[in-house]
Amino acid sequence: MATRIFLRGAITKRTVLFPPFLRSSISSSRNGSTLVVAEHENGTIKSASLSALLAAASLPDKDSSVSLLLAGSGPSLHEAASHAASSHPSISQVLVADSEAFKNPLAEPWAKLVHLVQQRGDYSHIIAASSSFGKNVMPRLAALLDVSPVTDVTGISDSHTFVRPIYAGNALSTVRYTGASPCILTIRSTSFPVSQKSVDSKSDKASISQVDLSTFNEDLDKSRFVSQTSRDDEGPDLGSARVVVTGGRALKSAEKFKLIEDLAKKLGAAVGATRAAVDAGFVANDLQIGQTGKIVAPELYLAFGVSGAIQHLAGMRDSKVIVAVNNDADAPIFQVADYGLVGDLFEVIPELLKKLPEKK
Repeated sequence: MATRIFLRGAITKRTVLFPPFLRSSISSSRNGSTLVVAEHENGTIKSASLSALLAAASLPDKDSSVSLLLAGSGPSLHEAASHAASSHPSISQVLVADSEAFKNPLAEPWAKLVHLVQQRGDYSHIIAASSSFGKNVMPRLAALLDVSPVTDVTGISDSHTFVRPIYAGNALSTVRYTGASPCILTIRSTSFPVSQKSVDSKSDKASISQVDLSTFNEDLDKSRFVSQTSRDDEGPDLGSARVVVTGGRALKSAEKFKLIEDLAKKLGAAVGATRAAVDAGFVANDLQIGQTGKIVAPELYLAFGVSGAIQHLAGMRDSKVIVAVNNDADAPIFQVADYGLVGDLFEVIPELLKKLPEKK
Protein backbone atom coordinates (compact mmCIF):
# COMPACT_ATOMS: atom_id res chain seq x y z
CA MET A 1 0.00 0.00 0.00
CA ALA A 2 1.31 3.44 -0.89
CA THR A 3 1.54 6.27 1.59
CA ARG A 4 0.39 9.71 0.52
CA ILE A 5 1.37 12.89 2.32
CA PHE A 6 -1.08 15.79 2.41
CA LEU A 7 -0.65 19.39 3.53
CA ARG A 8 -3.26 21.04 5.66
CA GLY A 9 -5.29 23.91 4.24
CA ALA A 10 -4.89 27.41 5.64
CA ILE A 11 -7.44 28.81 8.07
CA THR A 12 -8.79 32.22 7.20
CA LYS A 13 -9.12 35.07 9.67
CA ARG A 14 -11.47 37.99 10.01
CA THR A 15 -12.12 40.74 12.54
CA VAL A 16 -15.51 41.20 14.18
CA LEU A 17 -16.59 44.14 16.35
CA PHE A 18 -19.71 44.26 18.45
CA PRO A 19 -22.23 46.72 16.95
CA PRO A 20 -22.54 50.18 18.56
CA PHE A 21 -25.87 49.48 20.23
CA LEU A 22 -24.21 46.68 22.24
CA ARG A 23 -21.29 48.82 23.33
CA SER A 24 -20.95 50.61 26.62
CA SER A 25 -18.01 52.34 28.18
CA ILE A 26 -15.69 50.15 30.20
CA SER A 27 -15.48 51.37 33.74
CA SER A 28 -12.11 52.87 34.65
CA SER A 29 -12.56 51.60 38.19
CA ARG A 30 -11.81 47.97 37.27
CA ASN A 31 -9.28 46.48 39.57
CA GLY A 32 -7.65 44.34 36.87
CA SER A 33 -8.23 41.11 38.78
CA THR A 34 -9.37 37.84 37.23
CA LEU A 35 -11.50 35.04 38.63
CA VAL A 36 -11.01 31.50 37.31
CA VAL A 37 -13.91 29.13 37.91
CA ALA A 38 -12.22 25.76 38.29
CA GLU A 39 -13.18 22.10 38.37
CA HIS A 40 -11.46 19.61 40.63
CA GLU A 41 -11.40 15.86 41.06
CA ASN A 42 -9.75 13.60 43.62
CA GLY A 43 -7.97 16.49 45.31
CA THR A 44 -6.44 18.03 42.18
CA ILE A 45 -7.40 20.70 39.67
CA LYS A 46 -8.61 19.31 36.34
CA SER A 47 -6.34 19.86 33.36
CA ALA A 48 -8.93 21.98 31.53
CA SER A 49 -9.04 24.37 34.48
CA LEU A 50 -5.24 24.55 34.50
CA SER A 51 -5.51 25.76 30.91
CA ALA A 52 -8.00 28.40 32.07
CA LEU A 53 -5.41 29.50 34.65
CA LEU A 54 -2.80 29.77 31.91
CA ALA A 55 -5.17 31.90 29.86
CA ALA A 56 -5.81 34.16 32.85
CA ALA A 57 -2.06 34.54 33.42
CA SER A 58 -1.59 35.50 29.77
CA LEU A 59 -3.79 38.59 30.06
CA PRO A 60 -1.45 41.53 29.40
CA ASP A 61 -2.28 43.55 32.53
CA LYS A 62 0.89 43.13 34.59
CA ASP A 63 -0.79 44.43 37.76
CA SER A 64 -3.66 41.96 37.62
CA SER A 65 -4.13 39.18 40.14
CA VAL A 66 -5.72 35.77 39.60
CA SER A 67 -8.16 34.23 42.06
CA LEU A 68 -9.27 30.62 41.79
CA LEU A 69 -12.78 29.61 42.82
CA LEU A 70 -13.35 26.03 43.98
CA ALA A 71 -16.66 24.67 45.23
CA GLY A 72 -17.94 21.37 46.49
CA SER A 73 -17.92 19.46 49.75
CA GLY A 74 -15.74 17.00 51.58
CA PRO A 75 -11.99 16.56 52.12
CA SER A 76 -11.13 16.45 48.40
CA LEU A 77 -12.25 20.08 48.03
CA HIS A 78 -9.82 21.34 50.67
CA GLU A 79 -7.10 19.05 49.38
CA ALA A 80 -7.49 20.57 45.91
CA ALA A 81 -7.43 24.07 47.36
CA SER A 82 -4.24 23.40 49.32
CA HIS A 83 -2.59 21.81 46.31
CA ALA A 84 -3.53 24.74 44.05
CA ALA A 85 -2.34 27.33 46.56
CA SER A 86 1.10 25.79 46.86
CA SER A 87 1.82 24.55 43.37
CA HIS A 88 0.42 26.98 40.82
CA PRO A 89 2.39 30.24 40.59
CA SER A 90 -0.28 32.21 38.72
CA ILE A 91 -2.74 31.99 41.64
CA SER A 92 -2.72 34.80 44.20
CA GLN A 93 -5.82 33.66 46.12
CA VAL A 94 -7.94 30.53 46.39
CA LEU A 95 -11.62 30.95 47.23
CA VAL A 96 -13.38 27.90 48.65
CA ALA A 97 -17.17 27.44 48.78
CA ASP A 98 -17.90 24.41 50.93
CA SER A 99 -21.52 23.35 50.69
CA GLU A 100 -23.61 20.33 49.71
CA ALA A 101 -25.25 22.62 47.14
CA PHE A 102 -22.10 22.32 45.00
CA LYS A 103 -21.53 18.62 45.46
CA ASN A 104 -22.91 18.02 41.97
CA PRO A 105 -22.25 20.17 38.87
CA LEU A 106 -25.66 21.82 38.56
CA ALA A 107 -25.50 25.06 36.64
CA GLU A 108 -28.04 27.06 38.67
CA PRO A 109 -26.32 27.03 42.09
CA TRP A 110 -22.89 27.38 40.50
CA ALA A 111 -23.94 30.43 38.45
CA LYS A 112 -25.45 32.00 41.58
CA LEU A 113 -22.25 31.32 43.49
CA VAL A 114 -20.03 32.99 40.90
CA HIS A 115 -22.47 35.89 40.73
CA LEU A 116 -22.19 36.28 44.51
CA VAL A 117 -18.38 36.18 44.38
CA GLN A 118 -18.34 38.73 41.54
CA GLN A 119 -20.51 41.15 43.51
CA ARG A 120 -17.97 41.05 46.34
CA GLY A 121 -14.79 40.92 44.29
CA ASP A 122 -15.62 43.16 41.30
CA TYR A 123 -13.41 41.16 38.94
CA SER A 124 -12.63 42.50 35.50
CA HIS A 125 -12.53 39.02 33.93
CA ILE A 126 -14.19 35.70 34.77
CA ILE A 127 -12.72 32.70 32.96
CA ALA A 128 -13.62 29.01 32.75
CA ALA A 129 -12.69 26.17 30.45
CA SER A 130 -14.98 25.53 27.51
CA SER A 131 -15.86 22.10 28.91
CA SER A 132 -19.36 20.75 29.41
CA PHE A 133 -19.22 22.32 32.89
CA GLY A 134 -18.11 25.73 31.62
CA LYS A 135 -20.59 25.71 28.74
CA ASN A 136 -23.33 24.99 31.25
CA VAL A 137 -22.47 27.53 33.94
CA MET A 138 -21.00 30.56 32.18
CA PRO A 139 -23.96 31.48 29.93
CA ARG A 140 -26.23 31.44 32.98
CA LEU A 141 -23.75 33.61 34.84
CA ALA A 142 -23.63 36.03 31.90
CA ALA A 143 -27.43 36.29 31.99
CA LEU A 144 -27.36 37.06 35.72
CA LEU A 145 -24.75 39.79 35.13
CA ASP A 146 -26.47 41.05 31.96
CA VAL A 147 -23.31 40.82 29.83
CA SER A 148 -22.41 38.98 26.64
CA PRO A 149 -19.87 36.14 27.05
CA VAL A 150 -17.04 35.47 24.62
CA THR A 151 -16.94 31.72 24.11
CA ASP A 152 -14.40 29.19 22.82
CA VAL A 153 -11.48 31.62 22.96
CA THR A 154 -8.33 30.25 21.30
CA GLY A 155 -6.11 33.32 21.55
CA ILE A 156 -5.73 36.48 23.65
CA SER A 157 -4.44 39.61 21.91
CA ASP A 158 -5.02 42.03 24.77
CA SER A 159 -7.29 42.30 27.78
CA HIS A 160 -10.38 42.86 25.61
CA THR A 161 -9.42 41.41 22.22
CA PHE A 162 -9.75 37.69 21.66
CA VAL A 163 -9.58 35.13 18.87
CA ARG A 164 -12.24 32.46 18.51
CA PRO A 165 -13.20 29.97 15.78
CA ILE A 166 -16.32 30.34 13.67
CA TYR A 167 -17.92 28.26 10.92
CA ALA A 168 -16.95 24.99 12.62
CA GLY A 169 -13.33 26.07 12.90
CA ASN A 170 -12.89 26.97 9.24
CA ALA A 171 -12.30 30.63 10.06
CA LEU A 172 -10.97 32.59 13.03
CA SER A 173 -12.64 35.81 14.17
CA THR A 174 -10.93 38.51 16.21
CA VAL A 175 -13.48 39.91 18.66
CA ARG A 176 -13.04 43.07 20.72
CA TYR A 177 -15.20 43.12 23.84
CA THR A 178 -16.55 46.59 24.57
CA GLY A 179 -19.33 45.66 26.95
CA ALA A 180 -19.78 46.22 30.66
CA SER A 181 -17.63 44.60 33.32
CA PRO A 182 -16.91 41.76 33.86
CA CYS A 183 -15.62 40.22 30.65
CA ILE A 184 -16.74 36.57 30.72
CA LEU A 185 -14.65 34.08 28.75
CA THR A 186 -14.68 30.37 28.12
CA ILE A 187 -11.39 29.16 26.68
CA ARG A 188 -10.62 26.18 24.51
CA SER A 189 -8.17 24.23 26.65
CA THR A 190 -6.35 22.73 23.67
CA SER A 191 -5.23 26.24 22.69
CA PHE A 192 -3.61 26.82 26.09
CA PRO A 193 -1.59 23.65 26.70
CA VAL A 194 -0.21 23.29 30.20
CA SER A 195 3.45 22.37 30.59
CA GLN A 196 5.01 20.94 33.74
CA LYS A 197 6.89 24.20 34.20
CA SER A 198 3.63 26.11 34.62
CA VAL A 199 2.55 23.90 37.52
CA ASP A 200 5.84 23.58 39.39
CA SER A 201 5.82 24.18 43.12
CA LYS A 202 6.31 27.73 44.33
CA SER A 203 7.80 29.01 47.56
CA ASP A 204 5.06 31.53 48.42
CA LYS A 205 1.74 29.86 49.11
CA ALA A 206 -1.39 31.67 47.97
CA SER A 207 -3.96 32.56 50.59
CA ILE A 208 -7.02 30.36 51.01
CA SER A 209 -10.30 32.04 51.95
CA GLN A 210 -13.73 30.61 52.67
CA VAL A 211 -16.60 32.15 50.72
CA ASP A 212 -19.29 33.49 53.04
CA LEU A 213 -22.43 31.62 52.01
CA SER A 214 -24.72 33.11 54.67
CA THR A 215 -26.62 35.08 52.01
CA PHE A 216 -26.53 32.32 49.41
CA ASN A 217 -30.01 31.14 48.46
CA GLU A 218 -30.02 27.62 47.04
CA ASP A 219 -32.70 27.26 44.39
CA LEU A 220 -33.00 23.87 42.73
CA ASP A 221 -36.52 24.26 41.36
CA LYS A 222 -35.32 24.26 37.75
CA SER A 223 -33.02 21.25 37.91
CA ARG A 224 -31.96 18.45 40.20
CA PHE A 225 -29.15 15.94 40.12
CA VAL A 226 -30.31 12.41 39.32
CA SER A 227 -27.21 10.29 38.72
CA GLN A 228 -23.83 10.18 37.09
CA THR A 229 -22.23 7.27 35.27
CA SER A 230 -18.73 6.84 33.91
CA ARG A 231 -16.98 4.25 31.80
CA ASP A 232 -14.74 1.72 33.48
CA ASP A 233 -11.69 2.55 31.40
CA GLU A 234 -8.03 2.39 32.33
CA GLY A 235 -6.91 4.45 29.34
CA PRO A 236 -5.88 8.11 29.44
CA ASP A 237 -8.41 10.92 29.50
CA LEU A 238 -9.55 11.77 25.99
CA GLY A 239 -9.30 15.51 26.47
CA SER A 240 -5.65 15.48 27.60
CA ALA A 241 -4.20 12.36 25.93
CA ARG A 242 -0.96 12.67 23.93
CA VAL A 243 -2.19 10.09 21.41
CA VAL A 244 -5.79 9.57 20.25
CA VAL A 245 -7.06 6.72 18.08
CA THR A 246 -10.44 7.44 16.49
CA GLY A 247 -12.84 5.20 14.60
CA GLY A 248 -15.70 6.10 12.31
CA ARG A 249 -18.81 4.48 10.93
CA ALA A 250 -16.66 2.35 8.59
CA LEU A 251 -15.94 0.05 11.58
CA LYS A 252 -19.48 -1.26 10.93
CA SER A 253 -20.23 -2.63 14.41
CA ALA A 254 -19.43 -2.35 18.11
CA GLU A 255 -17.64 -5.68 17.95
CA LYS A 256 -15.34 -4.53 15.15
CA PHE A 257 -14.77 -1.20 16.91
CA LYS A 258 -12.74 -3.22 19.42
CA LEU A 259 -9.94 -3.07 16.82
CA ILE A 260 -9.65 0.64 17.66
CA GLU A 261 -9.60 -0.13 21.38
CA ASP A 262 -6.94 -2.81 20.93
CA LEU A 263 -4.74 -0.44 18.94
CA ALA A 264 -5.22 2.33 21.48
CA LYS A 265 -4.23 -0.03 24.28
CA LYS A 266 -1.00 -0.95 22.52
CA LEU A 267 -0.18 2.71 21.93
CA GLY A 268 -1.20 3.86 25.40
CA ALA A 269 -3.69 6.12 23.65
CA ALA A 270 -7.22 7.37 24.28
CA VAL A 271 -10.12 6.13 22.18
CA GLY A 272 -12.25 8.55 20.19
CA ALA A 273 -15.18 8.23 17.81
CA THR A 274 -17.12 10.21 15.24
CA ARG A 275 -20.74 11.16 15.80
CA ALA A 276 -21.79 8.60 13.19
CA ALA A 277 -20.08 5.83 15.18
CA VAL A 278 -21.69 7.04 18.41
CA ASP A 279 -25.15 7.33 16.84
CA ALA A 280 -24.77 3.82 15.45
CA GLY A 281 -24.20 2.55 18.99
CA PHE A 282 -20.62 1.38 18.52
CA VAL A 283 -19.39 3.30 21.61
CA ALA A 284 -20.68 5.61 24.34
CA ASN A 285 -21.26 9.26 23.49
CA ASP A 286 -18.56 10.47 25.90
CA LEU A 287 -16.02 9.36 23.28
CA GLN A 288 -17.45 11.61 20.57
CA ILE A 289 -15.01 14.10 19.06
CA GLY A 290 -16.26 17.07 17.09
CA GLN A 291 -18.29 20.24 17.16
CA THR A 292 -20.92 18.67 19.42
CA GLY A 293 -18.44 16.43 21.24
CA LYS A 294 -15.00 16.88 22.74
CA ILE A 295 -12.24 19.10 21.38
CA VAL A 296 -8.85 17.41 21.30
CA ALA A 297 -5.36 18.44 20.20
CA PRO A 298 -3.04 15.49 20.87
CA GLU A 299 0.51 15.15 19.60
CA LEU A 300 -0.66 12.28 17.39
CA TYR A 301 -4.18 11.75 16.05
CA LEU A 302 -4.94 8.49 14.23
CA ALA A 303 -8.20 8.38 12.27
CA PHE A 304 -9.51 5.08 10.88
CA GLY A 305 -12.57 5.05 8.68
CA VAL A 306 -13.24 8.72 9.40
CA SER A 307 -14.62 10.57 6.39
CA GLY A 308 -13.77 14.01 7.76
CA ALA A 309 -17.10 15.79 8.07
CA ILE A 310 -16.69 19.46 8.93
CA GLN A 311 -18.28 18.90 12.34
CA HIS A 312 -15.67 16.28 13.21
CA LEU A 313 -12.75 18.34 11.89
CA ALA A 314 -13.79 21.15 14.24
CA GLY A 315 -12.90 18.90 17.17
CA MET A 316 -9.45 17.64 16.09
CA ARG A 317 -7.89 19.84 13.44
CA ASP A 318 -5.48 21.41 15.97
CA SER A 319 -3.77 18.04 16.52
CA LYS A 320 -0.01 18.24 16.02
CA VAL A 321 0.25 15.27 13.61
CA ILE A 322 -2.80 13.77 11.91
CA VAL A 323 -2.68 10.33 10.29
CA ALA A 324 -5.72 9.16 8.33
CA VAL A 325 -6.58 5.74 6.92
CA ASN A 326 -9.55 5.54 4.57
CA ASN A 327 -10.37 3.50 1.49
CA ASP A 328 -11.78 6.60 -0.24
CA ALA A 329 -8.94 8.68 -1.72
CA ASP A 330 -11.28 11.69 -1.97
CA ALA A 331 -12.31 11.65 1.69
CA PRO A 332 -12.20 15.18 3.23
CA ILE A 333 -10.08 13.91 6.13
CA PHE A 334 -7.09 13.81 3.78
CA GLN A 335 -7.31 17.60 3.34
CA VAL A 336 -6.19 18.11 6.95
CA ALA A 337 -4.04 15.00 7.37
CA ASP A 338 -0.26 15.19 7.55
CA TYR A 339 -0.05 11.55 6.45
CA GLY A 340 -2.78 9.75 4.53
CA LEU A 341 -3.02 6.07 3.70
CA VAL A 342 -5.61 4.92 1.16
CA GLY A 343 -6.43 1.38 2.22
CA ASP A 344 -8.74 -1.02 4.03
CA LEU A 345 -8.65 -0.37 7.77
CA PHE A 346 -9.48 -4.02 8.43
CA GLU A 347 -6.13 -4.87 6.83
CA VAL A 348 -4.15 -1.91 8.18
CA ILE A 349 -5.07 -2.20 11.88
CA PRO A 350 -4.24 -5.94 12.21
CA GLU A 351 -0.87 -5.27 10.57
CA LEU A 352 -0.20 -2.47 13.04
CA LEU A 353 -1.19 -4.69 15.95
CA LYS A 354 1.31 -7.31 14.79
CA LYS A 355 4.14 -4.80 14.42
CA LEU A 356 3.62 -2.83 17.62
CA PRO A 357 5.06 -4.12 20.92
CA GLU A 358 2.86 -4.40 23.97
CA LYS A 359 2.59 -1.15 25.96
CA LYS A 360 4.40 -1.51 29.28
